[in-house]
Amino acid sequence: MAAATSCSLRAKRLLLEPRFEGYKLSLEPLACYRLGLADAVAEVKLRDDQYTLDHMRAFGMYNYLHLDSWSQDNVYYVDQSGRVMNLSVTLDTSLQKPREVFRLPADLTACDNRLCASIYFPSSTWVTLSDGTGRLYLIKTGKRGDSASEKWEIVFNEELGSPFIVAHSVSFVKSGTHSVAVLLLRVEKDELDTKGSGFHVTLEWVTIAEMSKEGDHQYEICRKRVLQGKSVPHYAAIEPSGDGLMILTYKPFKSIQQEEEKLVENDDAKTANEKKDPLYYWQQTEDDVTITIHIPQDITKDDIKVHFSPENICVTLKDQPPLMEGKLHSSVDHESCTWIIKENKSLEISLIKKNEGLRWPELIIGDTNGELIMDTEMSECLMHLTSEEMNPNPEKENPPCNAQELEECDAFLEDSATLCRFDGDTLQVTHVINLGSNQYLFSAVVDPREMPCFCLRHDVDALLWQPHPDQPENMWEHIATFNALGYVQASKQDKKFMACAPDYSYSALCECLRRVFIYRQPAPLSTVLYNRKEGRQVGQVAKQLVATLEANDPILGFQATNERLFVLTAKTLFLIKVNTGN
Repeated sequence: MAAATSCSLRAKRLLLEPRFEGYKLSLEPLACYRLGLADAVAEVKLRDDQYTLDHMRAFGMYNYLHLDSWSQDNVYYVDQSGRVMNLSVTLDTSLQKPREVFRLPADLTACDNRLCASIYFPSSTWVTLSDGTGRLYLIKTGKRGDSASEKWEIVFNEELGSPFIVAHSVSFVKSGTHSVAVLLLRVEKDELDTKGSGFHVTLEWVTIAEMSKEGDHQYEICRKRVLQGKSVPHYAAIEPSGDGLMILTYKPFKSIQQEEEKLVENDDAKTANEKKDPLYYWQQTEDDVTITIHIPQDITKDDIKVHFSPENICVTLKDQPPLMEGKLHSSVDHESCTWIIKENKSLEISLIKKNEGLRWPELIIGDTNGELIMDTEMSECLMHLTSEEMNPNPEKENPPCNAQELEECDAFLEDSATLCRFDGDTLQVTHVINLGSNQYLFSAVVDPREMPCFCLRHDVDALLWQPHPDQPENMWEHIATFNALGYVQASKQDKKFMACAPDYSYSALCECLRRVFIYRQPAPLSTVLYNRKEGRQVGQVAKQLVATLEANDPILGFQATNERLFVLTAKTLFLIKVNTGN
């Protein structure tokens, strides 16, 4: 099995503005239009048994407003009557009422454990839809936005088990056969998980293809693949060709089939090693790895040989076979690696990582003789190697850690996330990026023919990345920067949704209630403005605008186009004119 290629994200210097001076609050009025809904949005509130953070992320913070990226003047939502409603905008000042384009055949209220209905637009003429009860629909629509040719017709519908939401879908043609690949997300009870949340997350990758039977063309499921993880992914999308899948997540996903095979293969080995004490313990930070080995009392410094190389390590005691030997998970700066004998007769080895920020899942590839100790467990598990007392001399030195205070808005729950590409045939990880502290912010569709973009925080900025699965040398391209947005959004404690215009002209975020914040890119000034501190003329200014909606209901949906923002509450749809069309 080939190892995954470790990659990195390369920001384009020309798209960064180190001298950005901040946003100026603009009091210019924003045109805001309001449409009352005939029937309320089909909001599904979390049940008492949906109490985890994953349930909140997947379903509690769900965006009920769906933008058709193939026709950006069209948004959709599902109402309580099971109708898919569409608003098509041609002129802001003469808006029509939302119209019904499709009605779900089943009564949604009859299902007690249903989720919110979800929609995705894989092409300009196809729609994938989940009714929230576990049934998937593939619908041919004709050209959407054109009332003369638009007609929603079900070509496939099937019950696929427990309820799910549609995370992503693509439409493609291979060898003359049309297929639609759909990614279904579930949060399911895990009876084997007794120490964690008690739930796991599954991503089911379903491919529906056109089949010809006795001259009749119909769509059927031709393949199913399932991946499982312990956290809801921030981002999950199928490649346009259907050949791969990209997942950005805090905790890794693995193929269920691979895991079952691995368990069977390693069953005997696990049984043999069940009662075996680890030969060494190790822990890691973003910069280094520390290994602790208990050595016999009669061993001296001259009896120990430790050999470092950029990729390998070898430790021997006297003339015995190597205590630990093999290829390291990742490269180290071997000239900076050291080892010492502690007072308690333990050998401590320090390895300096070459790739800072990369978390190692194992120390030596394939070696099961060691044990990774998390920071919170280290003092207890290694107490017999240090002292019989938990803190024998607390006043000996200053505390080893300098608890520097961070600003409140710089803190977020997850230390590190990874971005992985999975091969469609083997479900093996082919490329991986450790994102370190680059916090995920939001995703956006810039070009519907490409994969969705994702936005990450880099220092104080927010950088937008476009995946290119067909370009191995440039698989993730930095295409836009939203100056200081990483810092600004972190200070908005009540934020619910974030978005950006497909032409990058502005970014926006909304709070749970009423307020919408818009951040325009720097634009030339019509008047002369000077920076008094630096004594220079300012050529461009970035503006912040704030809109307060006349609504008491929570915001349920939020979408951005080049010209306007769409904001959905339970009973109202708002349109905010941000830019004037060309």
